[in-house]
Amino acid sequence: MSEVLKKPVAAESVRRDRTEVGEKVTSILGDIRANGDAAVRKWSETFDKWSPESFLLSQAKIEEIIAGVPAQVIEDIEFVQRQVRTFAQHQRDSLTDFEVETLPGVHLGQKHLPINRVGAYVPGGRYPLTASAHMTIVTAKVAGVPSVAACTPPIRGEIPAATVAAMHLAGADEIYLLGGVQAIGALACGTETVGRVDLLAGPGNAYVAEAKRQLFGEVGIDLFAGPTEILVIADAEADPFVVAVDLLSQAEHGPDSPAVLITTSAELGRTVLEHIDKILPDMSTKDFAEPAWRDHGEVIVVDSLDEAYTLADTYASEHVEVLTANPREALAKMTNYGGLFLGEGTCVSYGDKVIGTNHVLPTRGSARYTGGLWVGKYLKTVTYSEVTDRSSSAKLGEVCGRAARVELFEGHARSGDVRAAKYAGAPLEWSDQMSAGAPA
Repeated sequence: MSEVLKKPVAAESVRRDRTEVGEKVTSILGDIRANGDAAVRKWSETFDKWSPESFLLSQAKIEEIIAGVPAQVIEDIEFVQRQVRTFAQHQRDSLTDFEVETLPGVHLGQKHLPINRVGAYVPGGRYPLTASAHMTIVTAKVAGVPSVAACTPPIRGEIPAATVAAMHLAGADEIYLLGGVQAIGALACGTETVGRVDLLAGPGNAYVAEAKRQLFGEVGIDLFAGPTEILVIADAEADPFVVAVDLLSQAEHGPDSPAVLITTSAELGRTVLEHIDKILPDMSTKDFAEPAWRDHGEVIVVDSLDEAYTLADTYASEHVEVLTANPREALAKMTNYGGLFLGEGTCVSYGDKVIGTNHVLPTRGSARYTGGLWVGKYLKTVTYSEVTDRSSSAKLGEVCGRAARVELFEGHARSGDVRAAKYAGAPLEWSDQMSAGAPA
């Protein structure tokens, strides 16, 4: 039996009007398709009060911006990018090309080819999210993507210098100071000055997420993403203050960010609630964290950790933090999560900012069927085949003829027939019929 110490408010009273978002995004994308750069400029001016001579930053401008970034910030960016690059490289190394001979002279192979051009969206309307540059651009470059066009919005009319530095150091080939649906639309559709991309990657607000959803198929995307999420599993030995701090660390992302605690200790759950009530009023980001916790925060008490793991899997949360005596048990017990963060020495914020695993992760339950952004997302796994042995081709031709006719695909069957006939002397009955019916 579970006990609910805190539940979210009714979903309908806090859910963003997705219909309104969808209609607005459709309108903006249609304008960009029709009017290109002029539409992009209009919407950038409307939403960000930003309309420079060129959205594309020149190399000289990039160098000027980076020169104004404190040395410690640059050093920290380089440290984090090394962590991300190292992990992504291990992912890439785990993906190998191969060729096998399945029958005499029948060679089948697999190759991993990088996508030619990627658009990386680095959000920044509220905060300068330098970490998203590491996750989207560094990973793409490790995959071997030759061209990465990266966009980030101005923040209150100012250039986010640290973000630009992160994008440049990550290896972006083009950097545009452009945000929102107008950035996504320009990258996906192409304009007079922005070349279209083959895949869009990176998190964003509800409008950015909806734009990616509408454009999926026309271009590839990394994930269908929603507000960030945290779910903490804690036993009686967990530190309730740490639990409270970690829950609020994700709630500050935005007023619609769920933060959930599942615990085997009612006492711990109540103490966590008390700590949150004390911490929230003094948070500089309380404007986001407070409504997120009020409207989307949950505390649930269960009888056992097995029950906690089972319940957590039903949430399929983006981030699952396990603060228990044996946190690695979750690796064997759980299947639905974007990322696991095991033990008090780890936290979701490490994953967001510094540790090296990718922070672009599935939300809204999509961890039931997908993982997060990784080097493989930027690769196309393709296959090839070659048959050099005539007898093997003849054998395949005979089987192909029979198998295709079971499916009533006569044309396919005849492709197999001609090889069986050419390489093994098999009769071509349909060819005789054609000759008999042909005019003299």
